[in-house]
Amino acid sequence: MPPPPPPLLLLLHVFFLFRAILADPVLVEQENIRFSTHQENRLSSGGPPVEHIAVVRPLPTEKLTPVSIQRVLSHAFGHTVGLPPATATYYAPSCSWNRAVLEIAGHCNGTQYDRIGGAWLSGVELIRTSTPQSRSEGTFWKVRKDITRYQYLLRQTNITLSVMLENSIDLIHYGSYFLNITFLYYDTQTTAAAAKISLPLLPAAAAAGKLEDDMNKHISLVLDEYPADIIIPICSTGEHGFWFKINTGLDSVIQGITIPRNTYRAVIEVYVSPHGDDETWFANPPDSYLDMNGLPTNRGHGAYRELVVKINNNVVGSTIPFPVIYGGGVNPLFWDPLAAIKSFDFPTYEFELTPFLGMLLDGRNHYYGLNIPDAIGYWLADANLHIWLDKSGQQVLAGPIKYKNPSTCIEREYKFEQREGKFEIEGERKSEWSGWVNSSLGNYTTQVTRKLEFENTIEYKSNGAEKEVDQEVKIESQIRVKTKSGDSVAKLDVESKFPLKMRIIDNDGSGEHSRLLTTKLEQSLEVNQKDSGYSSKLRDSQECSGWMFVLGRDVLSGSASVEQSYKLDDRFGCYSRKVESERGVIQTNLSILLCSQANAA
Repeated sequence: MPPPPPPLLLLLHVFFLFRAILADPVLVEQENIRFSTHQENRLSSGGPPVEHIAVVRPLPTEKLTPVSIQRVLSHAFGHTVGLPPATATYYAPSCSWNRAVLEIAGHCNGTQYDRIGGAWLSGVELIRTSTPQSRSEGTFWKVRKDITRYQYLLRQTNITLSVMLENSIDLIHYGSYFLNITFLYYDTQTTAAAAKISLPLLPAAAAAGKLEDDMNKHISLVLDEYPADIIIPICSTGEHGFWFKINTGLDSVIQGITIPRNTYRAVIEVYVSPHGDDETWFANPPDSYLDMNGLPTNRGHGAYRELVVKINNNVVGSTIPFPVIYGGGVNPLFWDPLAAIKSFDFPTYEFELTPFLGMLLDGRNHYYGLNIPDAIGYWLADANLHIWLDKSGQQVLAGPIKYKNPSTCIEREYKFEQREGKFEIEGERKSEWSGWVNSSLGNYTTQVTRKLEFENTIEYKSNGAEKEVDQEVKIESQIRVKTKSGDSVAKLDVESKFPLKMRIIDNDGSGEHSRLLTTKLEQSLEVNQKDSGYSSKLRDSQECSGWMFVLGRDVLSGSASVEQSYKLDDRFGCYSRKVESERGVIQTNLSILLCSQANAA
């Protein structure tokens, strides 16, 4: 739909301004911390479309020429609420390849909110993503993700690619989102050699047929290095996307699955995203605070959310989700044109299920469940079950050694008087389990330990006009695969930290119902990973500050600045990048492909 002519647009703005003035004033604690910027406050309004960027290290394969490029779907998502996903038929390339990349290239032709999206092959989710908020001049962006771990599906032909993006169009938010979905395939051995590039990319072991030999050496437990032989989706029917909708902490996603009896390894990979009243769950006060002050909002239930994975109602893994912030979150001017961390490519959460194969290899249905205790409406979740098979075809034997029921300790301390108060939550969960698997590859024991630590403090001051959030999350995971004699075959250690600090002050604006909000946000993602042969360190941080005049959910004017620092040091080298934006314009964009030894340490 083309944008309305300027006179009509002006009348619409006046209408919405009048409507907001008639509405009751909204206090900080009632906010969803999410706004629309259709009021043309961008300095470059009327100019060309704006490119929104996510600061990440370019994929190592981008140094190479693809051996095949296939655009599988091009689709315009106009008014798509309640409609099924867009679909296209996927055909595997005929060439030889060992790495695959998914590219989403999107653009929007006018004003629009940010939207959630997902792409699936035969019900297996490949990526969870969100769009930037688009202004009248439009926007465009691009996302690339290594999807080698899904090669079981990528080597199939005549299967369905489904893409979901629910968009709503009205006279103000009239933009359609146009997405092009392209698959790029690489042969890292031949093309790297031909280009005289030294690229330490491992071929997919299952494709190369070397797994049996490498099991006697050190192997990687990273899914993209040794992709699974089969992948089973844990998903909805697909009529409205393949994700399940979790509305309360009592809701559970439960699906019965029978796995092959020659399975020697299993991993569940979970996609999850918060929406609605839980979109900014990390800033939600307890219900008692809302009730005692008579605040008309459902955005409560406290600030602790944990993703729990179960088999037959037994907990087999859990994690604290990384708090992804969407393009309209906290202050939408922050994310113009820099995207929030992981908002274009949501993180997935992997849980090693190999210690539980003694329970699963009986040829019967077992029930896999996803649950988010304390959740409120709503979360979208699904999962992929990755399975590795003994090529000899013989039945694998397995049994448990240790299952220590995960112990959870959550302490809550709430103190408030009227609209001023302080709410503190501390949580910790420890898990430990191990089991043996005897296949044609040998008899191996897999040990898994996991520890979660969570702290969240929310404080209201100045009769609720000032809100501060301080959250710390630390997750440690260890996997060990050993022989009967105790020799290590594989290991994977991952330590993740993602602190967040947020401050919003309602300065009461320049009129009775308009408000001036001062906003600050600091967020980072730190991941240290070590496997059998390699290690990597990631630190991605954003510091944001700004102000905005708002009416209801509409931003009338404002300004924001963002400093982002990104550094990744792994076997492909050290990559560092610093980006600064001010009032919607990139001021600094420096990248370093080879960090100094001092920086790389």
